[in-house]
Amino acid sequence: MVTIGVQAGAGFRSHAITASSATATTVNVQVSAGVTLLGIGVLAVGAAAAGVTVHAQAVAAP
Repeated sequence: MVTIGVQAGAGFRSHAITASSATATTVNVQVSAGVTLLGIGVLAVGAAAAGVTVHAQAVAAP
């Protein structure tokens, strides 16, 4: 089991584990800017995030 934490600047971030094995885990992090349209806050289309630190902790599955 892998727990992921993302450390980055301001803005909305989403992350997903895209691959995991006994020796490696790959994480995809997307960033999206908040946009206000007619007074309603919405999220813009996500893009690959740069300059993000990803913390991963692996523990044995129960």
